[in-house]
Amino acid sequence: MTVSGAYEYDVVVVGAGHAGTEAALAAARMGAKTALLTMNCDTVGQMSCNPAIGGVAKGQIVREIDALGGEMGRVIDATGIHFRMLNSGKGAAMHSPRAQADKKAYQFEMKHRVELQPNLTLRQETVDSIVTEDGQVTGLKVAGDILYRTRALILTTGTFLKAIMHTGEAQSEGGRAGDKAAYGMSASLLDLGIELRRFKTGTPARLNGRTIDFSKCEPQPGDDNPQPFSFLTEKISQPQIHCWLTSTTPEVHDIIRQNLHRAPMYSGQIQSTGPRYCPSIEDKVVRFADKSTHQIFLEPEGRNTQEIYCNGISTSLPRDVQDAIIRLIPGCENAQIMRYGYAVEYDFAPPTQLKPSLETKRVQGLYFAGQINGTTGYEEAAGQGLLAGINAALSVQKRSPFVLDRSQAYLGVLIDDLVTKGVDEPYRMFTSRAEYRLLLRQDNADRRLTPLGIQIGSVDSERAAKFAEYEQEIERGFIAAKKLRYQGQSLEELLRRQETTWDEIFRMIPAAGELGLSHRALEQLRIEAHYAGYIRRQESEIARLQKVETVRIPDAFDYLAVPQLRHEAREKLTKIRPTTVGQASRVSGITPADIAILMFYLT
Repeated sequence: MTVSGAYEYDVVVVGAGHAGTEAALAAARMGAKTALLTMNCDTVGQMSCNPAIGGVAKGQIVREIDALGGEMGRVIDATGIHFRMLNSGKGAAMHSPRAQADKKAYQFEMKHRVELQPNLTLRQETVDSIVTEDGQVTGLKVAGDILYRTRALILTTGTFLKAIMHTGEAQSEGGRAGDKAAYGMSASLLDLGIELRRFKTGTPARLNGRTIDFSKCEPQPGDDNPQPFSFLTEKISQPQIHCWLTSTTPEVHDIIRQNLHRAPMYSGQIQSTGPRYCPSIEDKVVRFADKSTHQIFLEPEGRNTQEIYCNGISTSLPRDVQDAIIRLIPGCENAQIMRYGYAVEYDFAPPTQLKPSLETKRVQGLYFAGQINGTTGYEEAAGQGLLAGINAALSVQKRSPFVLDRSQAYLGVLIDDLVTKGVDEPYRMFTSRAEYRLLLRQDNADRRLTPLGIQIGSVDSERAAKFAEYEQEIERGFIAAKKLRYQGQSLEELLRRQETTWDEIFRMIPAAGELGLSHRALEQLRIEAHYAGYIRRQESEIARLQKVETVRIPDAFDYLAVPQLRHEAREKLTKIRPTTVGQASRVSGITPADIAILMFYLT
């Protein structure tokens, strides 16, 4: 503490959820003196909703976070209780890892890693306001009129800004059951000219597993050979726990329809927009009226608790209606509700107010990450946090921002979608959002991104050394694949056959088995060989589009001075202020003709 009574840090992060922990760890890892401030040190890394990491496209994001030096993958590997590779029966581009977490173990493990990180101070504080000077962040005030001086501030406020919880007609202040809302920050952001809107999310009831009849449910075992998320994890060795599948019934749907007038989303009590791809059970019953049942996954919240998360029936219906619904679900006729479901309304800042670095356009040194940007999901939040932390550290070090292209990573797609297109509902990542998903597979995330992480300094020496060894192994395999032959065909050509296995290869070409390659390296060779033609086509398309994608637009370019541009195009481009022609082409409502005119003026 300085004589003036202020703390001084290079980077300050507000909020210690999935975005905040990754942001703080990344900034500290890159050499920035960092403070991580949270309203409650006991909730660092807490899973507010489902006790799981990964899923379709989300699993790819976790692998990318790990490849760039983040922690989420390593923590779930250490604390997971149920691992599955989704879409394993489809092509490699669709494979997505997912794992159930021991909820408390995950939280404590993440907190422990934060506590151990050099250059990082974790502190319990209530934040009041942002301090700026001439459009630049200079600090942050917390309760007690204490000042944290900083040149880079990252807000990862989750669902806590002016948050209100709803269970039927009952309302209470708070961004999560048991935690209070944050009010001062919304007012401070509005004072700085940041636009705020409202979104809604929700969570289901939790049940006492002792009171569930699992014999009426379908068991959902984990994979026999669980695959780790982190490229540093050799093997998942801990025993796995079953999840269970049950479903709603027509009688459940009847009760919901009879009580829609008491549901906050339908009574008018909630006006804000909720996540389309993770709807409440009342939304499902209304929107999919032809369906008589909906799946419910009963997911254990940990090894040392009987609490069961009911994935699929998020709701804000009143408690008595939730009681009636649960009693009609097969296996749950006598189940005890431990926590009732509820909805949360909260402030977010439309992300078109951000640069691709996640720095706000209006205030220099102010970064947003996570649900404040209108996203939903732990993985999307953690990815944004990682990139915001990296860019905050780079800015303090007076280095260029780190921005991923859409062809490089799902994280690149995520950020570009947010800052270019904005959101009109909570954003969730899907594989369909990525144009080049054959290249952006979960198995090659380190080969795509770890060299970049080494270059900017977000990857430590242990990961860099292990990656170098793996790349040497892969290179040895590629050379052998071109040289080794069987009946006139190269090993590479044999691997292109979908049905060919490595056991068959070893019988046909014994020398292949003498290469000493790891299972992961062998699998990478098989995938690369099988998709070689498709990959070459996508790489060729990327190279062609890069000629337009990388054309820079000057920061001060005056779109209003281009008379040939349509009025709508001038307005939208002036608001978004894209940094490249490629980004401009993805702004909603911009036509190829607009881009042709823009290119003419730029060149």
